Amino acid sequence: MIGVEDSKTLLSLLNADERPLEEIAAEFSSKFPREIHFNACCSLATLSEDKKMLKPGQRLVAFALLHQAYSKQQSSSNPFVSVLINAACDDTAEKTERAFIHQLLGTASSSTSKEILKQSAVDFIKGFDPSSHAFLPRDQLQKQYCDNSQEEPYDCLFRRSAVKNAIPDPDVPRGCDANAPELEFTPPGAKPRIGYGERDGAIAGLLQNMSLEALGPQWIRPLPPRIPIQDGEHVWLNPDNTHELLWDYGMCADTSRGAAIRDLIAKALKGPLVPQQQEQVLFELEKDPKIVYHCGLTPRKLPELVEHNPLIAVELLIKLMNSAEIAEYFTVLVNMEMSLHSMEVVNRLTTAVDLPTEFVHMYITNCISSCENIKDKYMQNRLVRLVCVFLQSLIRNKIINVQDLFIEVQAFCIEFSRIREAAGLFRLLKTLE
Repeated sequence: MIGVEDSKTLLSLLNADERPLEEIAAEFSSKFPREIHFNACCSLATLSEDKKMLKPGQRLVAFALLHQAYSKQQSSSNPFVSVLINAACDDTAEKTERAFIHQLLGTASSSTSKEILKQSAVDFIKGFDPSSHAFLPRDQLQKQYCDNSQEEPYDCLFRRSAVKNAIPDPDVPRGCDANAPELEFTPPGAKPRIGYGERDGAIAGLLQNMSLEALGPQWIRPLPPRIPIQDGEHVWLNPDNTHELLWDYGMCADTSRGAAIRDLIAKALKGPLVPQQQEQVLFELEKDPKIVYHCGLTPRKLPELVEHNPLIAVELLIKLMNSAEIAEYFTVLVNMEMSLHSMEVVNRLTTAVDLPTEFVHMYITNCISSCENIKDKYMQNRLVRLVCVFLQSLIRNKIINVQDLFIEVQAFCIEFSRIREAAGLFRLLKTLE
């Protein structure tokens, strides 16, 4: 848990039971960095579990260090407060020790009780008067100094059956007796210890090698029996080794499928195709309608194809009507800049397939909005004529129900009534009222 040098330092502090406790606590804080306080306190807590491990004065020093190591925090934040409470409520312990811990726990709230830290452990033992101390019950101490969550700590059955790491050996030399003087004991053939009695050497060894775990019984239990296999279980739980070979018919297939039409579509995105190239695209689509999924067209590329080759765009969109991405193509077509070619594509689509009503209405609204927002009068008049002819075609072919857009189209005709096509569209609307 701690190294050799740290164990020597900690042992020297425990042996300084004639020094004031506040000086020992200050030296502990100066020699042990904050990050190893927990390890050092764990060592002290383990040593204090066995009453024969330390002398009475050393035990008082250990309890003082456990308390003062976390004195700047609340009592409930001290991870070793339960150790102090257990020692204070131990009826088998010396009354001197219990009274010391009671006063120690009171130093956080009482200024007069802090006087205990100005004494040494030896002076406290010599001046102890049993008649002047009253011991609080365990539940009151836990309520005052512990969190509610720590009032009833978890007690494992296996831990109660465990054997402690350090147990007294009846055959040890006399130097380890609690009442015997410190004698230096050197086993035959071993190097003599310098400055350590046998007790100090044993404690130093424990500090360097012991762990928080006791020697507990192994939790051995038999393997559970296998559950019988049910009919509805997954196949992978009961694998079948009678596999059949499956032939990949796509292996070594011609990977050049659609290469010709991909090249033509790539050219169609950059400029108009000559009639011979257009016929080749239509021929490939007629021969294999599913080749449209391998031609390289994406929704993002649709505006370029519409502007350069509207007829090819119409044929591709017709073949893509059953595709899961057709909604994306319609969204791009609605939001692209209005032009003669885009209206031609939409007009041809309306006569070839059943387009969603929402798409047609949205496209008409976009056309009207584009005509209203254009600044160039010449281009505005030209686009208005195109839109009016486009709307008349949709109405005469009964592609749209004019009543759904009657107010919007009527306002459009009135705004551009100076244009002949708008006036003609307005008269057509009047006949349909």
